[in-house]
This record gives sequence, structure tokens and C-alpha cells, in this order.
Amino acid sequence: MTQQVLLRGANVASAHGVEPLDILIEGEHIAAVAPRLAGSAPQAEVIDLTGLTVLPGLIDAHVHLREPGGEHKEDFDSGTRAALAGGVTTVLAMPNTSPPITNCDTFEQANRLAAAKAVCDYGLYIGATADNAAEAASLADRAAGLKMYVGSSTGSLLVDHFAAQIAHFEGYPADRVIAVHAEDEAAVRYYATRGQRRPPICAALSVAYLLALAEQTGRRLHICHVSTRAELDLIREAKARGVPVTCEATPHHLFLTLEAEARIGALAVCNPPLREQADVDALWANLDVLDIVATDHAPHTLDEKRGDQPPSGMPGLETMLPLLLTAVHEGRLTLPDVVRLTATRPAEIFGLGRKGRIEPGCDADLTVVDLSARWTLGDAPLYTRCGWTPFAGREVRGRVERVYLRGRQVFDGERVLAGPGTGQPVIDS
Repeated sequence: MTQQVLLRGANVASAHGVEPLDILIEGEHIAAVAPRLAGSAPQAEVIDLTGLTVLPGLIDAHVHLREPGGEHKEDFDSGTRAALAGGVTTVLAMPNTSPPITNCDTFEQANRLAAAKAVCDYGLYIGATADNAAEAASLADRAAGLKMYVGSSTGSLLVDHFAAQIAHFEGYPADRVIAVHAEDEAAVRYYATRGQRRPPICAALSVAYLLALAEQTGRRLHICHVSTRAELDLIREAKARGVPVTCEATPHHLFLTLEAEARIGALAVCNPPLREQADVDALWANLDVLDIVATDHAPHTLDEKRGDQPPSGMPGLETMLPLLLTAVHEGRLTLPDVVRLTATRPAEIFGLGRKGRIEPGCDADLTVVDLSARWTLGDAPLYTRCGWTPFAGREVRGRVERVYLRGRQVFDGERVLAGPGTGQPVIDS
């Protein structure tokens, strides 16, 4: 007989609202969601969650787990442990590894590593290069999406010429996502010679250009880490025209400004850079344009960050949810907003049909939080191998108390309970 677990007495959050409900889990899936289910499942193990809130397990559509090639910073084991500790049950991993994931061989290698080590569910992007449009398209039914860097960032992937870009846009299947790091490479290089690091015009030029490609080809464009008002204005107008575009913001662009660099130095350096307060305010004022929040979790060691040429990027898997829950406490977001931005919409955009919702038939991926808990980020050891956060010392409201992955408890508020290989691929051709 399939094991049953009844989660009783919690407030259950969806993209539409929050209400007191019981959740009945059978095996890996949600069997029922309704008030007072105890009588309908007399054999179930009952867990009382009174006073707590249950969210769908978060889906982080933009993480860098550094494996293969950067395991001293992170790997599939440490990174997915950090995910579970942060209430994230599914991660979509970027391909700018060493070697990069750009063909069948490297895709298979990364899949084998993930299958052996991951403790949460996962998907892998395929990376675009100047000459792999056909092979990338052949892997589309197994990949989370195509990742294209039209501006340079960490790693060696860069596609900055029109012929290669249009080959990918015309060749990649129209029902799959092309996720793009949108900074104009010529502008990035121009401003670098003048001592300016990636000002907002670099992003605006690239987004306008990519929207034209998406409109011309009908391909599904996803703009990663939107950080400026100009990008938001362009995307809003494109959506109104019917261009198939979605976009994301990161917690660091929502909760930090350029001032953080003066405070914590290279720990705050990222691509695209942190912005002035006006652009941060624009992100908050245009939440209806944003489809998802994703961490762009990009760990580097403290030694690397404190070196002569500090790399760009920062960790975020363990801090995203408490930061967003704090914004709920402050009245800047609602719980349904958090569910929409971190679970429901990511599942819709990337075709994860059994994820992102607390409904019968869905995977029993559940994140249980105590909204009243008050604590300070960085006080407890982090699971991410890099061991630091740019948000250290910030007081937050809302703590992850339990996490369930496909019906199995995998985090108890202090310890990750899942072993390597627990995670499963979410893209199933």
C-alpha cells in the first residue's frame, strides 16, 4: 500500500490566495487538498503544522552549480543542499562550466554528475556557441532551455555575432525557452576602456535587439536578471505587442543597490552590476512585468573574491526565500506574489507540469515556513561551499522549517536529510 502522510492545520499558499487546508500525500504526489481531511485518510501519518505556512517547493530557474570544473566553489551535492535549506526543490543549472555544456557529450557528462550527486530535482541548460545551433536544437527536448550569452560573463560562452544568434533563434524549437544574458558586448567593451563597468545602456541595447529577434522568429525569449527601468519599459511594451517574452529579477538586484560595493567590496560585484536606487525602485514598481524571481546563484570562494581580479557573482539559494518573506512582512509583496514568482510561473515557463502548485496530482514538493520567525542571515553555517552571503547581518522574517521533495521530508529546519542521488531530472523527453 502506498504510504500516506497528512499535513494538517497549515495555511496553504497559492498564486491566488492563502487558506487553512490539509494536504494529503500519497507516495510522491499530492492526493487531496481540502479542509479537515483526517477522516478520509485514517491510515495516514499525521503531521501537525498548526501556525505554519506551506508554499509549493520553490523552483530556481537560474543557478550556477559550477560542476564540472569549479567544484572548489560548488558542486551538484553542495549546491542542491543549499537549495533545500532555502526551500528550493527544483533547480535549473546553467551551462557555463568547464568544459561548458554545449554538445551531447558534455550534456551527458553533466547529467551523470547530477544524477549521482543532486539532492533536489534538477534540469540542465544547453549552452549556445557560435557553431552549435543544430546540436543544441537536437538536445532541446532534454534541456531546461538554451542559454545564450550575447554579452560576456563568467566562463567562455559568448555568441555576439548576428549570424550565429539568428541561427539559434531560427533553429531552436518554438515551444522551448531561449534564456539570454542580455548585455551588448560591444557596449560592455567600449565602456570598460573608459573605466565604466556595464552601465544600464549595455542592457537596454541588448534587450531591444533580442526582442526584435524574438518578434521576427516567434521564439520564446527569456531575459535573465533584469536590473534596470529601461529593460522593464522595453519588455512591457513587447508583451503588449504579443512578443513571446518572459523575464526574471534576482534577489540581489531587488534587495541591494550599488552602495553595497562600498560596504562589502567585491562580494557585491556581479554581472549585470548592482544598480542605483532608482532602478531598484523600478523593479519593485513593475512586479507585474516580472515573471519570476531567480537567484543567479553564482558562488566563488572568498579567496577568489578578495584577489586582484575578483570574479563576478554571488550565492543566493539560501537567502532568496527569507528575503522575499521579509518583503511580505513589510507589505512590499504578498504571499501569492511569492508563490507566483518562485513556483507557479517558473513551472509554466519551463514546462514543469507537475511542479509549482499544491494541487492533486502534482509532485508533493512543499516548503513549510514559519512567517513569524525573526533571525539574521549569516548567523548559521551555510550549505553552499563558498560559505558566505552578501546579505550577512541582515535581519529577516520567515524561516524554512520543513521541506518535502516528492513526498519525502528532505530538510528539517536544521539538517538536509536527503542523500546524493535523491534528485531527479525534471525535463523528461
